[in-house]
Amino acid sequence: MSAGNGNATNGDGGFSFPKGPVMPKITTGAAKRGSGVCHDDSGPTVNATTIDELHSLQKKRSAPTTPINQNAAAAFAAVSEEERQKIQLQSISASLASLTRESGPKVVRGDPAEKKTDGSTTPAYAHGQHHSIFSPALGAVSDSSLKFTHVLYNLSPAELYEQAIKYEKGSFITSNGALATLSGAKTGRAPRDKRVVRDATTEDELWWGKGSPNIEMDEHTFMVNRERAVDYLNSLEKVFVNDQYLNWDPENRIKVRIVSARAYHSLFMHNMCIRPTQEELESFGTPDFTIYNAGQFPCNRYTHYMTSSTSVDLNLARREMVILGTQYAGEMKKGLFSVMHYLMPKRRILSLHSGCNMGKDGDVALFFGLSGTGKTTLSTDHNRYLIGDDEHCWTETGVSNIEGGCYAKCVDLSREKEPDIWNAIKFGTVLENVVFDEHTREVDYSDKSVTENTRAAYPIEFIPNAKIPCVGPHPTNVILLACDAFGVLPPVSKLNLAQTMYHFISGYTALVAGTEDGIKEPTATFSACFGAAFIMLHPTKYAAMLAEKMKSQGATGWLVNTGWSGGSYGVGNRIKLAYTRKIIDAIHSGSLLKANYKKTEIFGFEIPTEIEGIPSEILDPVNSWSDKKAHKDTLVKLGGLFKKNFEVFANHKIGVDGKLTEEILAAGPIF
Repeated sequence: MSAGNGNATNGDGGFSFPKGPVMPKITTGAAKRGSGVCHDDSGPTVNATTIDELHSLQKKRSAPTTPINQNAAAAFAAVSEEERQKIQLQSISASLASLTRESGPKVVRGDPAEKKTDGSTTPAYAHGQHHSIFSPALGAVSDSSLKFTHVLYNLSPAELYEQAIKYEKGSFITSNGALATLSGAKTGRAPRDKRVVRDATTEDELWWGKGSPNIEMDEHTFMVNRERAVDYLNSLEKVFVNDQYLNWDPENRIKVRIVSARAYHSLFMHNMCIRPTQEELESFGTPDFTIYNAGQFPCNRYTHYMTSSTSVDLNLARREMVILGTQYAGEMKKGLFSVMHYLMPKRRILSLHSGCNMGKDGDVALFFGLSGTGKTTLSTDHNRYLIGDDEHCWTETGVSNIEGGCYAKCVDLSREKEPDIWNAIKFGTVLENVVFDEHTREVDYSDKSVTENTRAAYPIEFIPNAKIPCVGPHPTNVILLACDAFGVLPPVSKLNLAQTMYHFISGYTALVAGTEDGIKEPTATFSACFGAAFIMLHPTKYAAMLAEKMKSQGATGWLVNTGWSGGSYGVGNRIKLAYTRKIIDAIHSGSLLKANYKKTEIFGFEIPTEIEGIPSEILDPVNSWSDKKAHKDTLVKLGGLFKKNFEVFANHKIGVDGKLTEEILAAGPIF
């Protein structure tokens, strides 16, 4: 039977369709537009026959980002790319050389996990088809000499993100784009485990003994630890190598090489050191200083001078640093700062633990201060250019930042309090030991579950008003910051040269520490040159250089108290940040130099009688204390603490016939 729709059933009960004319074949791409025939709107197909070929098309070689220096270009014009890479790898192999072998390991450039076009993960070593290989002519004296060590050289932040997330547990991308990492058991520096080789040269040059941060070790023990670190790094399938610079002053920059086992460490140093251009890398050559970071591997506690499984060792003669038993990245940053504190004074350059900024008219200010004094907050000023936040050099021509980045504290960070730091935490930034939401990856800066010492490391250009290059003219103001919880130091004091040296050497602040019975009281803290943990020479040598430069440039010294007024902690109140900012602004503008001054007792400070916008009664602390006797007793107590702290420096004579030492001592508290 025929159905109403014209279709019929076949003998099996299925449907059959009437035969008709054959439908024309649809052709694509041949028809003209507008003809009404279906046409192909798709683009051309990829020029690849395999998925590996397609992936190889995704990446292209990096192009130079800055103009090539013509002299350098001419010098390397005759060297092929293959030869350049071979020379580079030869230098890295030499850095990784063990003392028990004649030369360094076999090294090859690239990630061992990357597949080649034939699907293998091993470069064609035997056939020499892989350009980025260096294989020293050496017999198989050990198992490690049979293997290649893959070198991941000066990787970009994006590449280091990939390495960290793939291979390092505890690495995550946060909601703001930063890389969150963990530093392991150590969440801060280990100053008691830091050692410096004491040899015939450093015996006389460095500061040793009471009060010194330099704990000695002998050459042999250093070499034992170096061997342990190098053997560990050579045993790995891959290592990260950073070739970078210290000091923005091109005449006095230092070439540094960092060999590490973690992408976290490589990205940290990529941010903190000065990043070379591609052209500079091609002519980098032999580094001036090398760090071997084997922090995941402990030192041998049975080795002489070792007091724990951690050891951070400096050998100034060999220009090398070895890290064992700690993964805290700040050890590398501050280890290099110690090196600069040794190398720069040899060139008559003063190395300084300070912040530095510059006004629109070129006036430069240095900020010294221990933790909690406001150094970072006050040196970061939207109305001024930031030269640097932590480490600087003062040369014959001006100031320069040692670093290429900033290492900011993150505890209780907020957009309102620190907008520049908040906005700098983005893709490329390393976030150390922070806590974040497991789903949204939003960071909770108030959470101290891992540590209170949470940190962010980012390139200095992440700060909008950073001055690039990070150099400036001679400073006009040297500002020493103290958070005086005793409440007896004036909000601001003008210092003469001798007073500047005395308080620079003292490096004072007072923090609030809990006592056994639960009562909180101020505790005086002194850190020579506002960075005792990093200085190498006697503090008076740095102070003498500071005085010499201030005198020759006519710079003015200031002591600014960001602590308490009207009483000690628990009675008085913290000096308002708005008042401190007005004081700093008056220093920058030069108006504070024109104020009327009077002299205080005990410390002999010159203090202004009035500053616009600040209550006059707080400028002299005695006026803000209701209990005058308590003020006098506390002032005498603090003066005594200063004198006691200075005893360790009093016997070190500087200047002609020790006269400079006498001047400095006379600038201290007088009872």
